[in-house]
Amino acid sequence: MMTMMMGEKWAQLGSVIGSIMFAWAMFNQYFPQQLRDFILKYGQKFVGFLSPNIHITFHEFSGEYFKRSEAYAAIQTYLSDKSSMKAKNLKAEVVKDSSQSVILSMAENEEVTDEFEGVKLLWASMKHAPRTQSFSWYPEAADGKRYYKLTFHKSKREFVTRTYIHHVLQEGKEITVRNRQRKLYTNNPSQNWHGYQARKWSHVAFEHPSTFDTLAMESKKKEEIKNDLTKFSQGKEYYKKIGKAWKRGYLLYGPPGTGKSSMIAAMADFLKYDIYDLELTTVKDNTELRKLLIETTSKSIIVIEDIDCSLDLTGQRKKKNKKVEEEEPKDPVSKMAKDEEEESKTKVTLSGLLNFIDGIWSATGGERLIIFTTNHVEKLDPALIRRGRMDKHIELSYCCFQAFKVLAKNYLDVDSHQLFETIGHLLEETNMTPADVAENLMPKSLTEDADTCLKNLIEAFETAKEEARKKAEEDMRLKVEKEEKEKQQVAQEDEKVDESLAKEVKENCVELVKG
Repeated sequence: MMTMMMGEKWAQLGSVIGSIMFAWAMFNQYFPQQLRDFILKYGQKFVGFLSPNIHITFHEFSGEYFKRSEAYAAIQTYLSDKSSMKAKNLKAEVVKDSSQSVILSMAENEEVTDEFEGVKLLWASMKHAPRTQSFSWYPEAADGKRYYKLTFHKSKREFVTRTYIHHVLQEGKEITVRNRQRKLYTNNPSQNWHGYQARKWSHVAFEHPSTFDTLAMESKKKEEIKNDLTKFSQGKEYYKKIGKAWKRGYLLYGPPGTGKSSMIAAMADFLKYDIYDLELTTVKDNTELRKLLIETTSKSIIVIEDIDCSLDLTGQRKKKNKKVEEEEPKDPVSKMAKDEEEESKTKVTLSGLLNFIDGIWSATGGERLIIFTTNHVEKLDPALIRRGRMDKHIELSYCCFQAFKVLAKNYLDVDSHQLFETIGHLLEETNMTPADVAENLMPKSLTEDADTCLKNLIEAFETAKEEARKKAEEDMRLKVEKEEKEKQQVAQEDEKVDESLAKEVKENCVELVKG
């Protein structure tokens, strides 16, 4: 009996659905387009009047049609995790410049629910099929216009429009930044800035393996730097409150081989920032420098390595060259070559670089680090590295015992060894850079083990210690010789003075006798 009743109900339901489909086909075929649009328009208004829900649509291409909507992209990223966990129909897309090979998102006509601060909302992925075939610059738009539809109860209108949508867009952008493929940029010469697809910066994927965990440095100093970076990255409102541009300068200084470049790579890995490696010698003047700054993005590190070698920025702003200028070459070919050489030289000034660091234009973009590295900090102009421009000075010096233990763990996978105590004493007596220590710890063949590498390091320390002793003796010998020469020069000058005085006295006596 129950089976017959269910069968009758399904038959009635099928009949109703068939009637509706027939009526809809007749409506589309025989009603004029203007009348159909009019009926649909006021039909939707009537349904909206009865429905307690509100709908908001976010189209993939809106406004500037040839530009994909940032809001749509942010929503797609935000819903990606929820789609992969909840939706039944998914589509896989390869997103450009992303660290993830494939991004999953909702297929058309699929729905997922989201809950934020206790409020449930419904997202749907929709697509308008084109009525006629038309040309489109975008293959994605050729088969229809895609959009997301957000549905929520009308009592939550203010919460959604003021809080929830902002949260979705912000979270989507942050996820995009976290998942993006980090890049290493270098500036192109200005003669390559013009033309089709010309760029001021060229880039490659940044895949440097250095992290704070592998960095050869004292643990306390690492934590201090990491805390400083975290405070900066979370300080948008704080910098706005105190009226400063959201940027921070770091000066890394120390002997060659102490890990300045590795430190920069570790900072970029920690913050998930891009790196702009600025080569100042290819920048012609201050105007070009400013244009390069404008082209950099936020969440990035601008690096000028070996700044003491890049430009004449060594505190000689007021000093003039006292050497006699060379005569102009008379040969036309030589003169032309000299003119070309002068033209190729950079005209970036210290003033231009200071404006680049903390001038008005430096506030564009926000959330950027500016890092200078140098082997000779004493040569730099004090105005360039004062606090406020280079806010934090980090000295990277010779290898200490804690740094050695990090390197031993990295290269040999050992936490302790009977030779560690000997190496610790040698580190206190001899200066050796982390780069030299790492080179001696690295196995050079399949037969070398931890014992062999540590013994090689001890031999290197003994050799360096002996060389340092010989150098100290040689320096002392040269110093003594120099002092002896100075004494001889002083004695000779005193002898000349005495002879001159004696001659003068003799002449005076002769004149007195004659008088």
